[in-house]
Amino acid sequence: MERNTADTPMLSNRYKLLQTLGAGGMAVVYRAQDMMLERPVAIKLLRQDYSGNHGFRNQFRLEAKAAANLSHPNIVTVHDFGFDAGRLFIVMEFVPGKDLKTLIKERGRFPVAEAVNLIAQACAGIGYAHRAGIVHCDVKPHNMIVTPDKRLKVTDFGIARALTSINPDEHSNEVWGSPQYFSPEQAAGLAPSPASDVYSLGVVLYEMLTGQLPFTATDAQELARQHREVRPVPPRRLNREIAPELEQILLKVLSKEPAQRYRSADQLGRLLAPFAGTPEMLQPIPPEAPRPQQPAYQAPAPAQPPAARPGSYQPPPQPQQPIEEPAAPAAEAAAEPLLPPLLSPDIIILTIIAVVLWVGMLPFGAYVLLRLGIIGAP
Repeated sequence: MERNTADTPMLSNRYKLLQTLGAGGMAVVYRAQDMMLERPVAIKLLRQDYSGNHGFRNQFRLEAKAAANLSHPNIVTVHDFGFDAGRLFIVMEFVPGKDLKTLIKERGRFPVAEAVNLIAQACAGIGYAHRAGIVHCDVKPHNMIVTPDKRLKVTDFGIARALTSINPDEHSNEVWGSPQYFSPEQAAGLAPSPASDVYSLGVVLYEMLTGQLPFTATDAQELARQHREVRPVPPRRLNREIAPELEQILLKVLSKEPAQRYRSADQLGRLLAPFAGTPEMLQPIPPEAPRPQQPAYQAPAPAQPPAARPGSYQPPPQPQQPIEEPAAPAAEAAAEPLLPPLLSPDIIILTIIAVVLWVGMLPFGAYVLLRLGIIGAP
């Protein structure tokens, strides 16, 4: 560990520093223990010259607060932020694994499917931040942690933006991000946008597929000029395993003008998914297809004969006869002649009833006539 950790073995009387994980130009990263919640964490402890700047502290607090609101499987979760012993620190989830830059140095060129798979995961996390209105500003393999099971998580959202608050009067000369990976507009001193993060993702993918950066120089000013003016060598010249379609996507990502690139990391991730070995987690969910309307009548499927045993006789298939559907009842009714109106069923029934009543009244009528003497007895 650094000498300073001997003076501050505990931060805010809560976080115990255990092991140095890495060091950069502005901070040192430690594995630590949260003594209150009893869980391992990672702590980025900023150097004294950055921590002593009041404007930087305020801006860093705002950026840390915004990053803490991001919750995504491909983003390192921010737990806490503080200032202790004259130094700023930020507390994050502890992710086992190595940063992507270390893996590139160890392995060199990556297989195409593996490289695209990892960058597509970075696109998922950074695209989520873009939808929340947050631009990373410093996309590079140093800020991507790869776990042993090949999961990638992006870290350090907004720290590069906080650095611009150190010299606010010299904003035009302020450099956003790292010279090897920043976009042409960042090289020109302009504020980054989601398209800037997309460019930096393209630089990282280019390095993973070819084993080298698209632009190299010993001077930061020369690197900035190359990003603004020089076109990269087509990656297929360095790696013939790259598909022509993937090369076209990568060259579009590395366009000098932001408007010529893809609008967000989400869009880039969707285009990369077919080249990533088609893992389920990277495939976009297809829209639900409309259900076809069922017909009014559907003939049953013909029965399939049982599978014959080996060596048994199989009769030749018989041609299927077309099924003759019965004629519609309406057509049959139209073919029959209609009954004449005088012989309709209602008239016939009424006539029968009248005859029965008349015959039944004959004996009673004869009896009445006999009593009145109208007719004589026989």
